[in-house]
Amino acid sequence: MARYIVERIFPDGLAVPMTEEGATTCFGVVDRNAEVGVTWVHSYVSEDKKKTFCVYDGPSPEAIRRAAERNQLPVESITRVQVLDPYFYR
Repeated sequence: MARYIVERIFPDGLAVPMTEEGATTCFGVVDRNAEVGVTWVHSYVSEDKKKTFCVYDGPSPEAIRRAAERNQLPVESITRVQVLDPYFYR
């Protein structure tokens, strides 16, 4: 399975509350992603909450886009990546 970074822009900011409602929202995303073979690993959120960088595993960029559409999430870019770990060299 390939790994991707998905950049998203939220002009009004991303609002996912640290409540049961927020958890339900996140688990809904996870479930809909799984339907198209995509796994949300984790995300980084900018300080102003207007941009996210999400780490995903999936079969293709097209599958990542399908998952985003199912979840009504924007996609600014999708980049296939590999891990570069500085501790590998020790």
